[in-house]
Amino acid sequence: MSSFSFSPRTGKSAAAVATLAIAALVLSGCAATGAGNTRADEVCGTDAVTASKPTAVAPAAEIKRDVKLKLGTILPATGNLAFLGPPEVAGVNLAVAEINASKSGVLGGNVSVTHLDSGDTSTDIATQSATALLAAGVSGIVGAASSSVSKSFIDQLVKAKVIHFSPANTSPDFSTYADDGYYWRTAPSDVLQGRVVGNRITGDGNNRVGVLYLNDAYGIGLYENAKLAIEASGGEVVSVASFNTGDSIFSAQIDEVLAASPEAILLIAFDETKVIIPELAGTKGFDGSKIYFVDGNLSNFGDAFEAGLLNCAVGTLPGVLASDAQKADLLGIDPALEDFSYANESYDAVILMALAAIAGKSSAGSAIRDNLEAVSKGGEKCDTFQKCADLLAAGKDIDYEGRSGPITFDKNGDPTEAYVGIYQYGKDNKYAPLEVEFGQLD
Repeated sequence: MSSFSFSPRTGKSAAAVATLAIAALVLSGCAATGAGNTRADEVCGTDAVTASKPTAVAPAAEIKRDVKLKLGTILPATGNLAFLGPPEVAGVNLAVAEINASKSGVLGGNVSVTHLDSGDTSTDIATQSATALLAAGVSGIVGAASSSVSKSFIDQLVKAKVIHFSPANTSPDFSTYADDGYYWRTAPSDVLQGRVVGNRITGDGNNRVGVLYLNDAYGIGLYENAKLAIEASGGEVVSVASFNTGDSIFSAQIDEVLAASPEAILLIAFDETKVIIPELAGTKGFDGSKIYFVDGNLSNFGDAFEAGLLNCAVGTLPGVLASDAQKADLLGIDPALEDFSYANESYDAVILMALAAIAGKSSAGSAIRDNLEAVSKGGEKCDTFQKCADLLAAGKDIDYEGRSGPITFDKNGDPTEAYVGIYQYGKDNKYAPLEVEFGQLD
């Protein structure tokens, strides 16, 4: 990077295609040999979650200054992704706390954040939240978790020239959306996650695959990319059934998928999982270890299901595996956290907007837009807000390396490289990490 003055994005390139020369990384306590590796004994067949929580670290005290950057969130407090709300809000609050405790702040001031609910696609909560935050004069909004919910208010934010920054949207549709450069995300497109989960299924020796998926932008994108990977590796999708948001009975779809006698089933769902699993793996008797989950339903179900029902089942979640130190930081913000999904991505969304405001010398949404790509690549690497802010103050170009991964943006606001974690359930119906895979989007 030679300067921080970048032209705004006015269009989108063709949707990215995943380059699946994926390297598996070795994690502490489990051997990672890529797709097809043996399931780890310390997870499969035992309790997945046995260690105590890391000791929470209290955030540093805020330095009292005028607010120079106003942000909001539209994250799920209710609806079928409500389990993702607490870690995402904690990630945002951690970033705000660190910025406001720093010596420099943003443009000599602090960051404020207002949290509002996103609900889900069965309600109009998200658009009402967007209207309220725009009226409050925010420069950027973190959210939503659901791709379909984000689609319900993205045009409001683009028209108002406010940054729309999702920590969890993975629909490929956003790569080509006419957003005038105001839409960004720290989670990779499901072009990547779909290929990773598809490769995992066939790598585990399953050649006949059934798919049960949510019929929305998220579910369709994941299904299509998983299908490509399954077929490319010699497998076959032998049965497919979809359902809609708000459905509460899934017997017909389950029967349709089971009729083809699949060796494994990919379940792409949100909270509907709590109804589907007891019938699919309980009443209908499908082997729970052969069910594959994705980020929308990778959750610690615990006593919600019969003990052992999901033992050895596998799921994927974009992002690095949260370290104990990162978990401790987040628990210092919210001691009740049980799940850390997309917390790091939410944290990075706030840090990146703050750094872009500093680089653009303005908290206006347009200034943040024009500098987000610049602060994510090409300059001197830095991994904390203060280190990056100091470099910017010294007139340096920066390359922010986030808690969620490298975060190198393309002109579409998509990360061009990302990690996807692979997790496995134990007898307690809770998941633990197996390995993480790294992929690039060209």
